[in-house]
Amino acid sequence: MSDMQPGIDLATRTEALESLLVERGLADAKTVETFIGIYETQVGPMNGAKVVAKAWTDPEYKERLLSDGTAAVAELGFKGPQGEHIVVLENTATEHNVVVCTLCSCYPWPLLGLPPSWYKDSAYRSRVVKEPRAVLAEWGTELGPDVAVKVHDSSSEVRYFILPERPAGTESLSEEELAGLVTRDAMVGVTKVAS
Repeated sequence: MSDMQPGIDLATRTEALESLLVERGLADAKTVETFIGIYETQVGPMNGAKVVAKAWTDPEYKERLLSDGTAAVAELGFKGPQGEHIVVLENTATEHNVVVCTLCSCYPWPLLGLPPSWYKDSAYRSRVVKEPRAVLAEWGTELGPDVAVKVHDSSSEVRYFILPERPAGTESLSEEELAGLVTRDAMVGVTKVAS
């Protein structure tokens, strides 16, 4: 049973917990801020976006990424806990992949940062398996009947990462500009990349 008060959002509870830990000397405020900064600016969706942009602009890298995701991602310096055994799946005009972890929230942290709350939510975890097209439509991802939808269940042994389909009209963009288009949600497969 939860003793949490209804109506208090997660951010407020997190701040309260952090304050208590710092106040009681169990955590250092500067250390907490350092770790938050690392996950916001160094380890986060921007790492995965760099991988995607590199694959979109370098066919040889893309081939390595799809055949051995862990090694190809490590080439760009992204590795570590929760980044072992990465399998990369490519979304195309005829196949759309989406990732879930039905048991907990296994997630490729070095590429995507901390998992969002919706990824850990039991409703997402069960519904995306049972009715993936309906869940994707709620995200604004409408797929034609000719597009196969495949749901992949991440685990402690395998973490899936989606290589989104490159949007049309982006041929003249630089790798850095392409990375700016890529979102975490597209790398999980609930959305597409917009140009």
